[in-house]
Amino acid sequence: MKLRTDDPWMPADEYGRSLRGLGVNLLVPSIDAERPFQVTVLGAEEVYADPDFAVYRGCGAEWILHADHTYSDHPLKGSLGGDLPRGIGAEIRLYGRDPDAAEAAARSLDMTVLAGAMDKPHGLRECFVISPSGYMWVPSMAIGGATE
Repeated sequence: MKLRTDDPWMPADEYGRSLRGLGVNLLVPSIDAERPFQVTVLGAEEVYADPDFAVYRGCGAEWILHADHTYSDHPLKGSLGGDLPRGIGAEIRLYGRDPDAAEAAARSLDMTVLAGAMDKPHGLRECFVISPSGYMWVPSMAIGGATE
């Protein structure tokens, strides 16, 4: 359930199509609790923040925070509670990698495919695959065109 009551800084599909390279999306219990750490400790520029979602830039990188409550339909939702380590909520997103090809390659190697390739409302086609070490990678491409 989204907590934001006004319009976001830009449409989700527009932001999704603007992403390039390696993306880091961290799931956090509270965006507000993270804001001082991101800005003060990490020295990041807060590009945008609301109760659901935040974008930070610093050191030549850009990363995203999503509040847990925004992931009600996400493949990781069942892994966010209990005594599991917080890092399980990290997604390593690789923009520009064809998700259909990545899914096929993962399946051919008997890797875990958490969710197969699908078009998402934020303007990307993506899949969720688990590496042998347990990291979740999300190969993604803009719907209707490459993100390169």
